[in-house]
Amino acid sequence: MSTHSDASGHTRWRRFAMLAVPALALGAGMLVATANGAMATSFAVSAHSFKITADKLVGTGFAQYGSIDVDGDDHGHPVAPAGIAKAKIYNLCQSAVYDTPMGTYTIRISAGRDKPIEATNLVLDTDDLKGDATFTDIEIGRDAGGLDRVSGHQGESGAFGQQSKTIVIKHVKGRNWATTAGTFALHGLSLTIKAGKHECW
Repeated sequence: MSTHSDASGHTRWRRFAMLAVPALALGAGMLVATANGAMATSFAVSAHSFKITADKLVGTGFAQYGSIDVDGDDHGHPVAPAGIAKAKIYNLCQSAVYDTPMGTYTIRISAGRDKPIEATNLVLDTDDLKGDATFTDIEIGRDAGGLDRVSGHQGESGAFGQQSKTIVIKHVKGRNWATTAGTFALHGLSLTIKAGKHECW
């Protein structure tokens, strides 16, 4: 009986990992068009956020506004979806912590150490972002419904928005609820699953 239980638990964990790994890999970049302000993404997000760090993010075409991500239990998470038309990310780390019947585990992805990650139509649904940022041709306080630097990335008309021609953020440290992209090329991808908490920050 004990042997059967252990085997069953092992099978469930393997299935969990097989499902979670592709989901996180798509998220590493951490993917779908943004809806117009009611929800930042068109899918229900996980009930858990994930953390990212990067040496540098360089983008052409940037737009941001306030919105809400909704998880599978219909709980809302205020976010500021940042859209970038074309992005390069240097030395990315992304981590997500999950509780399982076997204990707490961390799925961790790294990429872009020797060659930057390249993404198009990247959207980061973030509620916490730190770094040293430089913008060109920035417009702060623009109507979110009229943002036009990133195709399809707009908020509700009348809501606060901001956008710029380019964006560079060094020493990136953030927490996201979702990430979507049209394309997401992770050079030098490494993915690990470890027991315990091994977050990027």
